[in-house]
Amino acid sequence: MTARWFIAAADDELTIFERSRAGRRAFVAPAIDVPERPLDELLAPELRRSEPARLPEVSEPEIVRHFNRLSKRNFDLDTGFYPLGSCTMKHNPKLHERVAALPGHSRLHPLQDAARAQGALELMWRLQEALGEIAGLPHVSLQPSAGSHGELAGVLLTRAFHEEHGQRRTKVLTPDTAHGTNPATVTMAGYEVVKLGTDEAGNVDLDDLREKADEDVACLMLTNPSTLGLFETGIEQIAEIVHGVGATLYYDGANLNAIMGICRPGDMGFDIVHFNLHKSFTQPHGGGGPGAGPIAVSDRIEPFLPRPQVVRRDGSPGNGAGGPFFDLDYDRPKSIGRLRGFQGNYGVFVRAYAYIRSLGALGLRDVSETAVLNANYLLARLRREGVLEYLPSAHDRLCMHEFVLSGTPMKRELKCKTLDLAKRLLDYGVHPPTVYFPLIVDEALLVEPTETETKETLDRFAGIVAQILREAREDPEIARGAPYTTPVRRLDEASAARHPVIRQPR
Repeated sequence: MTARWFIAAADDELTIFERSRAGRRAFVAPAIDVPERPLDELLAPELRRSEPARLPEVSEPEIVRHFNRLSKRNFDLDTGFYPLGSCTMKHNPKLHERVAALPGHSRLHPLQDAARAQGALELMWRLQEALGEIAGLPHVSLQPSAGSHGELAGVLLTRAFHEEHGQRRTKVLTPDTAHGTNPATVTMAGYEVVKLGTDEAGNVDLDDLREKADEDVACLMLTNPSTLGLFETGIEQIAEIVHGVGATLYYDGANLNAIMGICRPGDMGFDIVHFNLHKSFTQPHGGGGPGAGPIAVSDRIEPFLPRPQVVRRDGSPGNGAGGPFFDLDYDRPKSIGRLRGFQGNYGVFVRAYAYIRSLGALGLRDVSETAVLNANYLLARLRREGVLEYLPSAHDRLCMHEFVLSGTPMKRELKCKTLDLAKRLLDYGVHPPTVYFPLIVDEALLVEPTETETKETLDRFAGIVAQILREAREDPEIARGAPYTTPVRRLDEASAARHPVIRQPR
């Protein structure tokens, strides 16, 4: 029995290349039924391989079984609870997958002439209008392909805005709680990153902002609620200070899930907003994409939006008669240009539009209210379980859609680090929350339950964390050696980062 189990386990760990056997095929092409042409006529010799591509040779059942096995080794939202802070890993309605897979959406060629893609362009235009209403800003571009791409677009728009006014500013402000993509984007765009401190209440330190906001500052990039899960109570003062020195105010939309339908970034004073359609609007994300990071902007930023822009025109194309039609507007002389090929990840747009239309304005507000309720309920439940004795809240305030705990007491008294707790959660079938972020919180654990989880799921999670802490009081080595039930045990992460194995041996 043991031997057979060992053979099965070993077989499960073979790569697709190790399964390869010369001559095996999953498909055999039929004989050519058109005249054969010399290869030199089809492909120049210098463009051809000198040897065949190294591809695995396997049968069709082997392909199906191999990738099916791999899929079952991954943790995903269809498997269990995924409270990854600041990433809003919530359930993605299956209906939206069906809508995106309709032939008119999935088979539309990206180079189709606008006159023959009116349905797609209308959907995109209506999505722009909806996102603009949600943000409180009137102009939207769907081009950016991710949140970080939307950030880059926002900083480039800021540069174009200042250059239009004959200004060359050099600095961009980011809070010390900012997502890592914020300073990375600033550096990529050629600006200097200037960090702002956080005060004792968890807000941006207004005195530090006043000191650092000068006429060299191009922009302040801000997430509200912040990655501490707290709403910036001084947001109106922040906007006044930033605009007072002629800079723009940029909204990182990663945490928009907390405020949809309740308040709008444009009303707070933001000039530029990016959305994560793969977070707040239920496009599945993880594993590299696809995503979408549309941007909404104020009137003064609109001339610089990427081209082409999806627009609605009066009259039908060609003769100007009839009702409105939808088009791509390339005539944008002040535009920062095209950000990517084609018009964006269209399937993501379909899912996001279906989500917005399914819920409506009241439904979106309910999403955010429930997300905030779930986070505060879970925090209260953890307190009731005694968890906060070892994992206290970083700031003793009502949170928004997520909250940050500090594992410092747990590390000191139980000899168990935040990473150990996170690894042990895997043995209970729960994906760990974000660890060690934000950087300003020691041994941080950032938890976001989202609005799609039930009370019973949140209760179970609180109970599991409490159980791990009780276990650590008796024997901390259990958590330090976790996980035990996953296909891969704990990795040496330092060695993996310094000496990654990225090539399949021959």
